[in-house]
Amino acid sequence: MRSVVRRWLPIASLASFFAPFALVSAVAAPPDARAWLTRIHAAAYERNYQGTLVVSANGVVSSSRIAHFAVGSQSFERVEALDGRQQRVYRVNDSVHTIWPQAGVAVVEERPAVTRLPGSRRSVDPRALDYYDAKLEGVERVAGRAAQVLLLQPRDAWRYGQRLWADRATGLMLRADIVGPDRTVLESTAFSAVELGIRPQPETVTQPLRKLDGYRVVRTQQQPTQLEAEGWTLEHPVTGFRLAGVVKRPLDASSREEVVQAVYTDGLTHVSVFIEPSDARRDYADLSGHVGATGTLRQRRGLHWITVMGDVPAATLKVFAEALQRRR
Repeated sequence: MRSVVRRWLPIASLASFFAPFALVSAVAAPPDARAWLTRIHAAAYERNYQGTLVVSANGVVSSSRIAHFAVGSQSFERVEALDGRQQRVYRVNDSVHTIWPQAGVAVVEERPAVTRLPGSRRSVDPRALDYYDAKLEGVERVAGRAAQVLLLQPRDAWRYGQRLWADRATGLMLRADIVGPDRTVLESTAFSAVELGIRPQPETVTQPLRKLDGYRVVRTQQQPTQLEAEGWTLEHPVTGFRLAGVVKRPLDASSREEVVQAVYTDGLTHVSVFIEPSDARRDYADLSGHVGATGTLRQRRGLHWITVMGDVPAATLKVFAEALQRRR
């Protein structure tokens, strides 16, 4: 399937947790949940770490080696999948290189910050407490480090709960579970090993990008836009979700058609709405289902396909899809 949604899934599932966590100076542990969320939010955008990240959902486990370095105003990330197709992702600020060594293909994209927010465990905006009740649940160990456990319970049925493990010394998030209404863990993302406060090594990100001889290099460009400018509007946004941004990009490397992606957030989780032109050559069909916590709803709407994705209940995806209306 040529769907841009599917093409982005491996990156999105990893980036939702690893991008960019960091270390802050050790201080006394905050006494309340709101202070912890503020600390986690700050730690998500600073300094350096590396480790092994494990994602488990529906009985399937995947792992990657990841690293993040901050040097002044510069940000560097590296992700190397340890299973599957050995995908490697390198990011320098907004420039993202996705490399498939077995296929000999490298995709180069200028990716605005909005499209690095598809997942729910990247960081936590303290404003999320407008829609979740948070409480501290004691201290446990993750990856050999003491972590404060926080439970965020939704105040309505439009979102899932989450349980977070934040490093006591630094505020770095070490683990995040998405929890269903019956307290079942739908998906878990955690470091199995992590090093904090390491020396910045941006060269481990930039050097591989100089060694692409023999690769077929494909360059794509994302452009900020607005739903209204693309002829669409979201008439009735879901309570608590605000628009984070809208971008458009080519449907694939050889196509002149474009896909539009609008990202909505409640401060803790995110929902992406994709709009792409219908094409009888693509093997699309209506789709509704969940893999772990991630739900997908796809519908044909006139001459377009609408796809809504996010770590939210099926009813939330449906409300987003029904609220999206064509204006021209």
